[in-house]
Amino acid sequence: MSSADDKQQNPQIQAEEVVESELKPTWRSYIWDSLDKSPEERKFLFKLDSAVLTFASLGYLIKYLDQANINNAFVSGMKEDLSLYGDQLNYMQTLWTVGYVIGQIPSNIILSSVRPSIWIPSLELAWTVLTFATSRCNTAQQLYGIRFLVGLAESGFYPGMQYVIGSWYRKDELAKRSCIFHCSSAVASMFSGYLMAAVYHLEGVGGFRGWQWLFLVDGIISLPIALSGYLMLPDEPENTRALYLTAEEREYGRKRMEKEGRKGKEPYTRAKIWKIFSSWHIYVLTLLYITFNNGNNASAPAFSQFLKSSTAPKYEVWQINVYPTTTYAIQIVTTLAYAWTSDSVFRGARWPAFIFGGCMNILCYVSLAIWDIPIGWKWACFILAGAGYGLSGLAFAWAHEICSDDREERALVTGSMNEIAYVFQAWLPLLVWKQTDAPEYQKGYITVSCLAVLMMATAMATRWLHNRQNRSREVESESEGETAEEVIVDAKA
Repeated sequence: MSSADDKQQNPQIQAEEVVESELKPTWRSYIWDSLDKSPEERKFLFKLDSAVLTFASLGYLIKYLDQANINNAFVSGMKEDLSLYGDQLNYMQTLWTVGYVIGQIPSNIILSSVRPSIWIPSLELAWTVLTFATSRCNTAQQLYGIRFLVGLAESGFYPGMQYVIGSWYRKDELAKRSCIFHCSSAVASMFSGYLMAAVYHLEGVGGFRGWQWLFLVDGIISLPIALSGYLMLPDEPENTRALYLTAEEREYGRKRMEKEGRKGKEPYTRAKIWKIFSSWHIYVLTLLYITFNNGNNASAPAFSQFLKSSTAPKYEVWQINVYPTTTYAIQIVTTLAYAWTSDSVFRGARWPAFIFGGCMNILCYVSLAIWDIPIGWKWACFILAGAGYGLSGLAFAWAHEICSDDREERALVTGSMNEIAYVFQAWLPLLVWKQTDAPEYQKGYITVSCLAVLMMATAMATRWLHNRQNRSREVESESEGETAEEVIVDAKA
């Protein structure tokens, strides 16, 4: 049988040859990474992006929509209807966070034995039902219980999808896709504001208040997206059964990850657990994500409450919901800018974005802590603060690269990053973002300014440690190469 016939009948041979056919990057890779790759790889990535990125982005949109809608409902009549004049909003957000924290580790454990294409869409269905239920709450206590369960159901989605993305994409592809995925949270926050402004006109229809219609419409949007996940998610390269991938493409996906140094499943032995917890990876990367995740004012609808406060000009409900979406527009622009410059201009370096985002946070939040500043600059600070919101995708891309040679470590580190960050978010807002301090929140602005400084320092420490790790691996690789050459020479002698 000829060599050509072998290739046609053996998809593994084809996959190996396709992976090895690397093209030299040109200026087109600055626009999109796959433009410089072989036709086979472009076709493969197009299929993968169409399924994984579409579902990830839509899924995160509805997750964040169902997470953030409580703030829009609060400033659109829910506060007055349910007499929420104390710190009830803080308690609702805290209970959501508690559920989110409690659910993450069990969810990650389940994800190791249950296919992502089954587990993640099932979680989405659960929080969709709970979103419908929120519209029928009549007391703060009912809202506390629902918000806890929503957080529990949502806990597995973000780290789970980041893990799936990290399982399929290579280093030069990760940042863009992780950041596009994260952009969905900003789109959801904007959409929630626009949606609240729109559904407010349904006030009284069917006996529901405008803020109740927000939860009903959110649930209607969420349901078909959740159901689509059962077909769109490809699981992992070693066990994928995605209908849109051929046998050759499934093998090709496995070979791509092998070349990237991503290893398959291994048992959690005592030696492996010791290796993970004796490494700097889990501690430094978790600290980096804590400082990012808690280093903004997302825990309180500060801009909306400023607009609603008696010290500001009187704005209508639609304006209170729409004007703060400008912050998320800035988040979208800067998140995409971070992704493209990190992959191309800075040649895979992630730290410059953390420095820029940290500086923007300090500029905006120190000004807001002073508070007695010109009204135009105050608006600018609320809006420009969005530049510090979009670093999550880069943090996870960096973690995938640093932990690329150990699948179990990568899962545990990325899970810990999200988990511990939300542990802090469970109690920190109760201290520094108290509803009764609105709209000034001086303690909150001072706190996030300090966290911005710590985030920049942690990013530089991560850079130094990562570079040291790469140098060490290069030395080990050279040493192994020299040993192999000596063995060959001895064998010939």
